[in-house]
Amino acid sequence: MASTEKTGDVVATTQKGQDASANKSPETIWTAQAVRAGLQAVGLVILAAICSPISQLTLSPVYGSIPPTIHHPRLMLGAVLLAWISNHAARKHLSKDIVNYLPVLAYSIPTLQFFLFPISGRLGPVVGPIVTEIFTYAPLIYLSALSAARLFDSIDLRQYGEHAQDTMPGIVSYVVFKAAERAAKLLIDRGVGSGLLYSRSGLQFAIATCYSLIHPSKVLLLATIPVLHSAYLNVHVPLQTTTDVLNSTLHVHNYSLVARQEALTGYISILDSLTHQFRVMRCDHSLLGGEWLTTSKGHQRTVKEPVYAIFAMLEAVRLIESATTTAVPDDQAKALVIGLGIGTTPTALITHGIQTTIVEIDPVVHEFATRYFGLPENHTSIIEDAVTFLDRAQSAAGEDYSYDYIIHDVFTGGAEPVDLFTQEFIQGLSNVLKADGVVAINYAGDLLMPSASSVVRTVQSVFPACRLFREDAKPAGFSRLDIDTPTQDFTNMVMFCRKSAEPFTFRSAVEGDFLGSQSRRYRLVPQHEVEPGEFEGGKDAGEARILKRGQTQVLEKSQKQSAVGHWWLMRTVLPHAVWENW
Repeated sequence: MASTEKTGDVVATTQKGQDASANKSPETIWTAQAVRAGLQAVGLVILAAICSPISQLTLSPVYGSIPPTIHHPRLMLGAVLLAWISNHAARKHLSKDIVNYLPVLAYSIPTLQFFLFPISGRLGPVVGPIVTEIFTYAPLIYLSALSAARLFDSIDLRQYGEHAQDTMPGIVSYVVFKAAERAAKLLIDRGVGSGLLYSRSGLQFAIATCYSLIHPSKVLLLATIPVLHSAYLNVHVPLQTTTDVLNSTLHVHNYSLVARQEALTGYISILDSLTHQFRVMRCDHSLLGGEWLTTSKGHQRTVKEPVYAIFAMLEAVRLIESATTTAVPDDQAKALVIGLGIGTTPTALITHGIQTTIVEIDPVVHEFATRYFGLPENHTSIIEDAVTFLDRAQSAAGEDYSYDYIIHDVFTGGAEPVDLFTQEFIQGLSNVLKADGVVAINYAGDLLMPSASSVVRTVQSVFPACRLFREDAKPAGFSRLDIDTPTQDFTNMVMFCRKSAEPFTFRSAVEGDFLGSQSRRYRLVPQHEVEPGEFEGGKDAGEARILKRGQTQVLEKSQKQSAVGHWWLMRTVLPHAVWENW
């Protein structure tokens, strides 16, 4: 009897639940479905937006940080717009289950890039990023936006107006996409290199995992092969197994990987040339410096030989004198170095006995310069953005922030940080420079571009006495005063400047200045002087203006063309395969 009563209770409860379900209005059920569809659609749009900066980040070691930005915004936005335009037409050719394949595509992108990067030398820095994104993130963003459009179509928005169904989803998607893209870029730029998750491949797999969580399905099993490939064979993934594969690949081309790490300023690695016996520090698709690993028999040196002469030339600040002033004794001098690289110039200054402060934004660069290039520890290191440091130094206005020499060398990745070439920043350097001090500013770029004129004019607007020197002699026939066809004159140019208008010269170097270095013997004293008047004329003179904060468009515009030229130059310095395998 008791059993019968219990069964009756269950039946009664079930009947009550069915009655409640029957009484629930169709509008309530529709609303729950609409909210779910709307959230899924917005989630897909957000994931597509996050893919945008991740795509650029993964391209930078092979194509540099700037060339991929030339067409990227139009390509990404085009993929989103194409999805909305082709939404109804695509229904005839693409199954509604296409959303289930998005995680598979996301997990496969690192493998697709692995096979696309080796043809970068044939594609070049402009076409290469376009082709790579067309076969990787552009389809993912297109299909994500298309799936989001279909989900939005399942929501009845006619209650908000006659045209709401056609216009509201597109407007919402665009606003969400742009906002999420901007936020993602900001967060990635701040955190990149801080851990495995914030590595390039870590971000790729994180976004793929998010796709799989939004739309889990058995189709995800198809991603097994690309995931296994990435875990064991993809050299771009920072695991021990893949690092061993990377080193084996580089050995075929007579190079060896000493260390690698992703960082704030880019992908940082230390490479040894097994054939030519030199070591370099790589940052994305650029080199921060290098030194020779061997020494001639019987030759004694205090510091290592730099591969690139420009860093020795920067040390010539010690040689500057005028009719009324002479150089400060080394043991009484203070130097500020903005931008570390491998530490060639600060190492020499420290070796001379100069009290040296180094400002470097990237802690990995400082760590690698110390560990692999012998940067002396007896210096003051400031791991901070140079603008922030300089603002603080000017506010302090004391002897602790007053320098006899300032070295400004911040080129990386094919371009300079534009904020460090504004009149405000250069004036800040002048404010912390002693009355008889010297500043050396290294500008690396195409000297035929308007940006070079703008930089020179900006520096001269602050310092009344400047002398400009190229790293090497000007190629025959190159003149910025008469440019009929696009040409390039990509080189380093050092501007030596003082606060006084009094003319200055370089004293003759003595044996102690060379630190036992043969390259310094020939390159320490600047040789190839450039007359400032060369930057005052030319067909682009109207474009060259003094750079101010918020008014650096001419420099940013020129950087794109200059970065393309720098990319080709870097491909002559190291083999294609070394750049492509990172």
